[in-house]
Parts: sequence; structure tokens; C-alpha cells
Amino acid sequence: MLGRCAPGSPGPRSAVRALPPSASALRQRLRQCAERIPEAEAVLDLLEKCPEHQKKGSFPVIVFEGLDATGKTTVTQAVKDTLNGILLRSPPACISQWRTVFDDERTPIKRAFYAAGNYILASEIAKASTQAPVIIDRYWHSTAAYAIATETSGEVQDLPPAQDEVYQWPEDLLKPDLVLLLTVDPEERVRRLQHRGLEKTKEEAELEANSLFRQRVEESYRRMVNPACQEVDASPSKEEVLKTVLQLIKKHCTF
Repeated sequence: MLGRCAPGSPGPRSAVRALPPSASALRQRLRQCAERIPEAEAVLDLLEKCPEHQKKGSFPVIVFEGLDATGKTTVTQAVKDTLNGILLRSPPACISQWRTVFDDERTPIKRAFYAAGNYILASEIAKASTQAPVIIDRYWHSTAAYAIATETSGEVQDLPPAQDEVYQWPEDLLKPDLVLLLTVDPEERVRRLQHRGLEKTKEEAELEANSLFRQRVEESYRRMVNPACQEVDASPSKEEVLKTVLQLIKKHCTF
């Protein structure tokens, strides 16, 4: 069972506690706050309808990860069109309207919401992957990377060590065939954000204001295992990035 994050300086153990280790653990966390937060009850209802240990179909499941403004929206749509696939996002549409509610909650509750979104999404992935290639805009790695970076203070070397359990994929969550991490130069990413002119999330504002936080997020992505991220430089033109991505998909996925 997850515990409340201990007061004091965040560290590796608090990063672990911020991440629900399984669907049963996050159900318990949501039950603890459901009376106070009606939306938690609604998320729990959706989660309870999801079969345990989802299995994917015969079509490949490809996840795109990365910070905001690294090109995920553009690339995922292009890959979806090229492969005649199905595009899904995390958190899924059925709960995304409650993000602002949970973003204002304390960390364990907030992380339980995003983790629940992954398990609910897994049900959608399992069904969709029997019909066509599935392209996903963020999945478990985002939940984990942001939790680790938030719960760890200081520089990259202050992150939990590589091979720590916090970087492991949950045993009861459907795995993708390929995870692609899109990265761009920090200055280029900020330029793209300014061009978009969209309202920033709290974590996006933190990424801009705190370069150490950004570095911790990206390094956490790179330390994920089972499956690990394949890094893609998303700085070139859309056409060049799409070509690189499609080559990696062809190399790692079977159609």
C-alpha cells in the first residue's frame, strides 16, 4: 500500500511511494479519497470495469513520450495516418476532464489519478490492437518520469540510481511494443511553446522555470526499462522526424 510522502527532503524512497506499484494499490488510494473527491469515485468505477492483466492484440502498440512541444501531437497523427492506425492518449478521454481537479491534490492522489488513467487506457489498447496498429500519446513512462522528477530534489545525480525499482514497468500493466522518446534542444522547445501560446500546466511551468527539473524528467525517461525508450531527435523537419520514426517502427515491430 502506498504511504503518504514523508516530510522533509524528497528522495528515492518518496519517489517510489509516489508511484502506485499496481492496479490494486491505486484502487486503494482512490477509495481513501473518494468520499472527499467525487471524481475519484468516478475514476474508480471506470477502473473497476477494466479486466486485470490486459493482453494486446496482434497489431503493434507504439508509444510516443517526451516533454510538451517536442512534436508528439504532430508525429503521432502522422504515424497514425501513415499506418492507418488508431490514436489514443493518456489520460484517456473518459477521465481527462478531471485533470485539473487532481492536479490540485497532494502528490499521492494526483499520481494515483494518472496511474489509473494508464490502466483504463490499457483496456482501450487491448481492444484497439486487435483491429489496427495503435499509436499512443504518452503512457506509463510519463507518469513515472514526472513523479520521479517531482519527488527528487537537486540535480540528475540525485535521482534514484539506475536499475532502481522505480524505473520498472508495472507487472500488471499492458506493455507496448515500442516506446519512442522525442527530444529537442531546450531553447527550441521553449520557442515552440511560445509559438503555441497555450495555457501551461503547473509541471510545464516548472519545466520552463527550473532547468534541473527538466533534466531530471528527461533522465528519468532514459532510465526506464522493460520497455526502455528509444530516443529520437525531433529537432529536424516534420518529414525527417517521421522518416526516422517509421524506420524504427519497421525495425522493432512486426505487422
